[in-house]
Amino acid sequence: MQSLPARSVAVVLGTRPELVKLTDLVRLLGPAAHLVHTGQHYDEELSGRFLTELGLPEPTFLTGVGGQPRAVQISAALAQLDDLFTAEPPLAVVVQGDTNAALAGALAANARGIPLLHVEAGLRSHDRNMPEEHNRVLIDRIADVLCAATEDNRANLLAEGVDDARIAVTGNTVVEAVHGQLPSAAERADLLERHGLTADAYVLATIHRPENTDSPEALRAIFTELAALVADGRPVVVPLHPRTRARIEAAGLEGLLAGLTVTRPLGYGEFLALARHAALLVSDSGGIQEECTVLGRPLVVVRRSTERPEAMADFADLVEPGAEIGRAARRRLAEGREGLARLAALPSPFGDGLASDRIVTLLAAVAAPAELAAAA
Repeated sequence: MQSLPARSVAVVLGTRPELVKLTDLVRLLGPAAHLVHTGQHYDEELSGRFLTELGLPEPTFLTGVGGQPRAVQISAALAQLDDLFTAEPPLAVVVQGDTNAALAGALAANARGIPLLHVEAGLRSHDRNMPEEHNRVLIDRIADVLCAATEDNRANLLAEGVDDARIAVTGNTVVEAVHGQLPSAAERADLLERHGLTADAYVLATIHRPENTDSPEALRAIFTELAALVADGRPVVVPLHPRTRARIEAAGLEGLLAGLTVTRPLGYGEFLALARHAALLVSDSGGIQEECTVLGRPLVVVRRSTERPEAMADFADLVEPGAEIGRAARRRLAEGREGLARLAALPSPFGDGLASDRIVTLLAAVAAPAELAAAA
C-alpha cells in the first residue's frame, strides 16, 4: 500500500488458521504490514512450515504464551502487545476470528486508542460453552471496523445493537486463500499417487477440538465410526494432530487407528489437495466448514454447535460424536459422483475471493494519517 508507512498496520495472530486467512491481506499491505505472532500455536513442524509455505514475512514473536491456560495466554500476550504498541505505535491493528491471540490484540489496540479492524466479524454459535464465542463477541464490541463475511454475520451484529456504519460485508478471506494455495491439477495427481489414493474414493478426517480430544468417550466414538468406514472398503486418511495423538494414547485407543491411513500433519497446500479429491471430509474444524464450500466437497462436522450455518445449507451436516457420524457419512457417500457434481456447481456462500482487497480499502480509510487522507 503506497499510502501507509512501513510497519504501520499491526496484524496480530497466533494460530495456523489465522496465518492462512490473513496471507493475502498481508501481501496486499506489503511493507505496511507488521506481522505479530503471539505464539499461541507455535512449533517448527506446523507453524514454521506454514510461515515458509505461505511466503509470509518474519513476524515479531511474543514469548511465554503457547501451552498456557486461556487467561494466561491472553494476559501474557496483552502485556507484551502493550509494550510493543507503546514502542512502535501502529496506525491500525488487524485481528481475525476468535482466538485468544485475536482477543489480546483487540484489547491492546483498544487500550491504546488504536483503530481496530476485525476480520470475520459477526460469527455466532450461541454456544456459551465455546471459549471462542466469548472471544468473538468481545472483539466485536470494541472493533471500529467489523468485516462481516456474510449477510447473516451482519444480521447477527445488528441484532446485538452494533452500529451499521461500523459493519462492512466483505466476504471471507478463506476463498482467496484456497484459490491461491490449492496446488495445480498435475501436482494434486502426483500427491494422490504418492499417498496411494484414488480421486473421489477416500475419506479425509481431522479431529483436534478439545470438546472431542479431551473426552475419551468422544474420541472412542469418533474413531470407531471412522474405522467402520474403512471396514466398508473406504480408505480413511487422518492427518493426526500431535495433541489428538497424545489423547488417543492416553486413553488407550491406539487400536482404533490400525485400519486408518494415519499421516503426519500436512502443510496447507497438501491438505487442500487431498481435500479437493476426497469423496467426503469429516472434521471438527471451523475453517474446513468454509474450505469445503470452495472445494465443492461434502463435510460431516463433528461438533455440538457451529458458528458457520451457511455451510450447513448444502455442503455440510452437523453431528455429535457417535453413530450419527457413520449415518451422515454414508448418506453423503451414497450420493456418489452426482452429489459431488452438484456441490461443485454451487457458489461458496463465503464470497467471491475479493475479501482481502475490500478489507485493505477499509484499512486505508481507517489508518491513513490525516494529512495523507486530506491529500487523497
